[in-house]
Amino acid sequence: MNNRGVGLLAALTAALLLCGLPLTVVVTEDTPAEACTPNRPPASTGTSTAVGVWNEEQVGNAAIIVAVGRDLDVPPRGWVVAVATAMVESSLRNLDGGDRDSLGLFQQRPSQGWGTPTQILDPAYASTAFYEKLLRLDGWEQMPLTVAAQRVQISAFPDRYGEFEQDAEQVVAAVAGVATITELPGASPAGCPGPAAIAASGWTQPLDAVVGSGYGPRAGRLHAGVDMSVPHNTVIRAAADGQVIWSGCDPSTGNCDIDGSPTTSGCGWYVDLIHADGFGTRYCHLIRRPDVTEGDTVQAGQTIGLVGSSGRSSGPHLHFQTHEGACPGTRCDLSNANSTDPEPFMRDRGAPLGR
Repeated sequence: MNNRGVGLLAALTAALLLCGLPLTVVVTEDTPAEACTPNRPPASTGTSTAVGVWNEEQVGNAAIIVAVGRDLDVPPRGWVVAVATAMVESSLRNLDGGDRDSLGLFQQRPSQGWGTPTQILDPAYASTAFYEKLLRLDGWEQMPLTVAAQRVQISAFPDRYGEFEQDAEQVVAAVAGVATITELPGASPAGCPGPAAIAASGWTQPLDAVVGSGYGPRAGRLHAGVDMSVPHNTVIRAAADGQVIWSGCDPSTGNCDIDGSPTTSGCGWYVDLIHADGFGTRYCHLIRRPDVTEGDTVQAGQTIGLVGSSGRSSGPHLHFQTHEGACPGTRCDLSNANSTDPEPFMRDRGAPLGR
């Protein structure tokens, strides 16, 4: 078994342990790893020390939020929503005052029926109250974080919740005792995806879904990729080893932190990668700022972002493009002129799109 096979076996073993599955597994060079079924997340075994810009006190309060969520059997996606909300509302501090009669981690108001001041200033009580209202929202797990948090909080500034989503994921992962949020079962609708199946060519599917809208002319213009519809927050993976040449919000979109529409312009949040031999791939309509930045080197199967509906989009999906001859000189550029149909492109590399 080569180094990649050893790495896949190690990753699969970790995934199986996390999901509570047996460890008896056989992996050959080109055998895709079996998907695992998410189980109850492990008890918090992580840190309550500083994480990034969040100090020990703040992370300690996040740990209470996570612990309450686990005790209530709230999926870890809810922990992220709750922690991100508390980051916005109180900077993860148990405040004894705020706007009007707002109190505590979530700035809940006694006058709005959240409880008595004494109750709200109890972080466990406040967390429970937040989760109870979140769980009453039909389909909350598929909502963008900003939407779910806003429907609980009814804030005058709903778009702010999305600003802290990645920070919340980092803090939740730390207090839950895992390295990254993608290792935590139920942190997104993608669940426990396991390692990607890397073909002998070094290529892999960006995600596992059928192609709903193919490459070719559409309404007088070129649809330069394929669309694969999956729920919000599904993990998107790099299709091959490469380097990030763009990671950000399409300037033509404007606000990428909200769901777009068929009349919105651009790709929303998106990533461009350059691979060996001048190949390129593009990943559009992410739910938030990508998990990689310009100049990063990525490996095939590495998480680069989560599916959303930013930009020109009528619902959550990944718009995936492939390009050939994208680096004719010293500058690389992914354009309609060098785009190619992703379905035969990926099939030729042993990583066909779709189930």
